[in-house]
Amino acid sequence: MKRTTLSLIACATALAAVTGFAAVSAPDGSGTDTAAPAARLPVERTSLLCPAPSTSDLAETAYTSFTPVTKGADEKGDAELATAQTAEDGGKDEKKEKPIVQPKAPGTPVAGKTSGADTPALIGTAEGGTAPGWTVQQTTEVAAGTGRGLQGVNCTAPDTEFWFPGASTATGRTDYVHLTNPDDSAAVVDIELYGKDGALKSTVGEGVTVPPHTSESLLLSTLSEVKETDLTVHVGVRSGRVGAAVQALDDKTGGDWLTAAADPASELVLPGIPKDATAVRLVLFTPGGTDADLKVRLASPSGLITPAGHETVHVKAGMTTGVDLGEVTRGEAGSLVLTPTDGAVPVVAAVRVVRGKGDEQESAFVPASDPVGARATVADNRAKSTTLALSAPGEAAQVKVTASAGTEGGTPATKTYTIKAGTTQNVDAPVPAGLKGSYALTVETVSGGPVHASRTLTGSDDDVAAFTVQTLPDDRGMVSVPNADEDLSVLQK
Repeated sequence: MKRTTLSLIACATALAAVTGFAAVSAPDGSGTDTAAPAARLPVERTSLLCPAPSTSDLAETAYTSFTPVTKGADEKGDAELATAQTAEDGGKDEKKEKPIVQPKAPGTPVAGKTSGADTPALIGTAEGGTAPGWTVQQTTEVAAGTGRGLQGVNCTAPDTEFWFPGASTATGRTDYVHLTNPDDSAAVVDIELYGKDGALKSTVGEGVTVPPHTSESLLLSTLSEVKETDLTVHVGVRSGRVGAAVQALDDKTGGDWLTAAADPASELVLPGIPKDATAVRLVLFTPGGTDADLKVRLASPSGLITPAGHETVHVKAGMTTGVDLGEVTRGEAGSLVLTPTDGAVPVVAAVRVVRGKGDEQESAFVPASDPVGARATVADNRAKSTTLALSAPGEAAQVKVTASAGTEGGTPATKTYTIKAGTTQNVDAPVPAGLKGSYALTVETVSGGPVHASRTLTGSDDDVAAFTVQTLPDDRGMVSVPNADEDLSVLQK
C-alpha cells in the first residue's frame, strides 16, 4: 500500500477520534447536498484557569466547582485543579500538593478554602462526563487594605486574545494583568495599553514569555509611566494560549477582578448593573480604524429607556473613552444596551460600578457579555446574598433556572421565568430546600430571543457594601459535530 494511502487512513482515524461519533464519507457526485445537519454533542474535555487570588495576608478565598448534568455525556469522567508554578521557579515540577478543591460528579457542587497571600494560580482540566459546562468560582474576601472587600472571578478557559476596557494606572489604583499558561510549551504574549489619546508607548509588554504550567502577574504601571484613569488592555498571544484576567485594586473603593469583555461587536449588552449602584462609569474602546457612535439605553424592569444627558457616546478610533453615568439604575434592575447610531463599528466595553458611600464604598466590574445561549452556570451562590439578573434586550424570552444541591446538603429546585422584551428583571431565583453551604445556578434558554445574565454576590457583613458581579455567557458545553456516514473506500481512489 502506498505511503499516501496509509497517511490518509491515519488522518481519517484521527479525525474520527477527535470528533467522537463523526466519520468520513465521500461526496456521491450527484450534486445534491444530502448531508444531515451537524449533531450537537457534549464536549469531552474542558480547561479552566484560576488566577492567584490575592497578595494580602488577610485574604480568605473560597473555590466552588460544579458541572451541570448534561444529557448524552459520558457516564465516566474526572476533573482536577492543579497548582500552577510561578515564573520565579521557572515552572519546575515540585512535590504534588493536596488539591484545594476536588471536583465531584455532575450535579454536585464542592467547595474548598484557603487563606493568606500564598495561594497559587490553579490549572484545571475536566474530561468525560465532568467536562460539559464545568465551572469554578473563585471568591476572595479581603478585610482591609488596598482592594479590600469581595473579589470574585469565574475561572476562564485559555484563549489567544482578550480585551479589558476599564483598567487604570491612575493614582490610587494598583492593577495587575494575570497570565496563566496551561500547556506543555511556552506561550509568548503581547500586552498593549490604550488610553484617551491612543496607544501608550511601551516595550516591556512585548513578547512576554510565560513558561509551561506557570502563572505570572504584571503591574500595569510598570508597562507604562503614563497615568490614565481609563485604560483598555489588549492581550494578544503570538504562540500558545493563556488564561488572562485583570485584578483592579483601589485605595478607597476596594477592588475586584475585571474579566475579558465580549469580542468586539457593534451591539453590546452589559447585564445586571446592581440597582443600588451609587456610581457607574462606562469605558469603551474601538480597535479598528473607524470612530464609533453608539446609542446608550438602559433595559429597566419596564422597558428600554435613555439615560438623561447620555443619549449617545462617541468613541474615537484606537482611543479609550470613559463616561460617568452616575446613579443610572436609580434603584431598579438595569442592563446597558449599546447599539450603533449609524454604521456598525466593532467596540468593546465594560462598566465600573461603585456601591455604598464614604468609607464603605466598594467597586466591581460588569463587562459586555455574550448571551446565555443554550446554558450558563455560576457557582458559589449563597442564601440571601445572591441576586440573579436576566435581560432580554430584543425579543421576549423564557428561561429555566435550576439551583443545584448545596455543597453540604440540600435538594435541587427549578423555576421558569418569562422576561419581557427590552427589560431586565432581578428574579427571585430558586434556592435548594434544606440548603447547607453554597450552591450553583444554571440558566437555560427555553424560547424567545437572546437572554443576557449576571449574578451579584454580596458580602457577609451587612454594614459594608462588599460585592462582586459575574456574567453568565454560554458555557460552550456542547459542540457541533459533522453527521456523516463512514466510507473509507474513498481513500483507495
